[in-house]
Parts: sequence; C-alpha cells; structure tokens
Amino acid sequence: MSRGVEWHDESMEPVAGSLLVAAPTMEDPNFARTIVLLLDAGRDGALGVVLNRPTQLEVAEVLAPWAPVVCGPDVLFRGGPVETDSALAVARVDSGDDEEPVGWRRVFETTGLVDLDVPVELMASAVSSLRIFAGYSGWSSGQLEDEIAHGAWYVVPGHPGDPFADDPAALWAAVLRRQGGQLAMLATMPAEPTQN
Repeated sequence: MSRGVEWHDESMEPVAGSLLVAAPTMEDPNFARTIVLLLDAGRDGALGVVLNRPTQLEVAEVLAPWAPVVCGPDVLFRGGPVETDSALAVARVDSGDDEEPVGWRRVFETTGLVDLDVPVELMASAVSSLRIFAGYSGWSSGQLEDEIAHGAWYVVPGHPGDPFADDPAALWAAVLRRQGGQLAMLATMPAEPTQN
C-alpha cells in the first residue's frame, strides 16, 4: 500500500454501507482506482465488493436464471481477489414494502445481499436493481484500519445507487467529486502521474 493525500474524516468509520475509495497512489493492482462497497465491517474484519470492475463474462453464461434480473451491464463484476470462483449478489429492493423479501439481507437503506440459492421467482418482483460479483474483498481484524491510517483508502458515505451505477468506469471519479474539497480535486488526477 502507499500513502495517499493527507485527508480523512475522523468521524467516518468503515461500516456496512460505506464506500472505500482507493487513493490515487494505490499500488495494489487489485484495488487501483476502485470503489469498494463495505458489506460488513467490525472488530473481526471487513468484507466488501469492488463496484467498478465489470468483466466480459455475461451473467447468462454462468447464472442464467438471474440474467433477466440484473441491471446493465449484464456481466459479472470482479468483486475482489478473494474466492473468485464464488458469487455474491447485491440488490436494491422496492422501498414500498415493509416486509423484506425472502433471501435478501439488508446492508444499508434499501440495498442488501441476495442469496443466489433462493429461486429467482421469489426475488424478481421485489428487486429494482441487482448486480452479481465474482469474488470479494476481505480484510482481517485491524488490517483495513491500518490501510486507512496509512492513506490507502478514503472512507465516504455510500449512496443507494452506487452499486448499480450506469457507468461503472466513471464511478471512482464521480464518488470523489461529490465529496468536495481536496477529495474532489483528486478526481481529475491522471492514472499515470507522469501524464500530468
């Protein structure tokens, strides 16, 4: 990991539903210019999925029953370097119903995890947006906090639409811009500093 801009909000702790924004100086190729949605964070560690790394593999090729439910692009996303042969699904449900759908677990607001073993028919009508991620990103106890302290990540609030952004490639810059101040300025930093 490498040091980023000397900025972090002491009040923003890594919690489920928050975003990890990779500092522009992130050296780990698994996370360079990524946005990670934290699905779980606590004393035992943290788990999340990278939101802006679509693959070329169509959902229909590996999880055909779920293909009609996913929002575009209709491909698997690379959720992280851990257990890349497994899949996690993140979905937003319609907020009009007080009862949570079978097979869905809330992470924040109307966004949660979907059990892909549940029949699609039970979920399809309740889901307004869904993405499927191959693998996930994980940190052991204290590891993420150390990386944040060393400037590798900025922790910012997540928005309900972030996991389902129409243009995943633009998400890193968009999330930085909406923070304002020094973080917004980082959105324009070239991927290769020598190009500046």
